[in-house]
Amino acid sequence: MTDFADLIGLELEGSYLNLDAGFDSDYNKDIIRLARMRPNIKVNPRGTKDQDKLQKRYDDFDDEIYKQRFTIERTFAWQDTYRKLVIRYEKLESTHNGFKYLAYSMINLRPFFSTT
Repeated sequence: MTDFADLIGLELEGSYLNLDAGFDSDYNKDIIRLARMRPNIKVNPRGTKDQDKLQKRYDDFDDEIYKQRFTIERTFAWQDTYRKLVIRYEKLESTHNGFKYLAYSMINLRPFFSTT
C-alpha cells in the first residue's frame, strides 16, 4: 500500500489505518507506525482479565474513526448485491461505470421506495 501511495504521490503520514480485531498485534501496530501512520485496530481482549492491561490497549483506539470504516464496508456490501458489478462482464470501462452509477442511484433511492 505504501509503495502504491508513493507511486501516485499520496501522502499517508499521519493518516489512520483501520483494521478489525483479527489484526490486533504489537507486530502489526509497529509496522503501521514505521510507515508513519496511526494504527486504529479494534482491540481483541483475548481473555484478558486485567482491566489495566486492557485499558492500555484501548488507549490507541479511536471508536469514532473506526465507525467510519463500517460506513465504507456497508457501501461495498450494498454494491456487492448487484451481480453485474461483482462479476465484470463488460469489456468497456464506460459501460461498467454506467452500471455502477445505476447501482449507486438505486442504493440512494431506497429510502424513498421503502415499504416500512
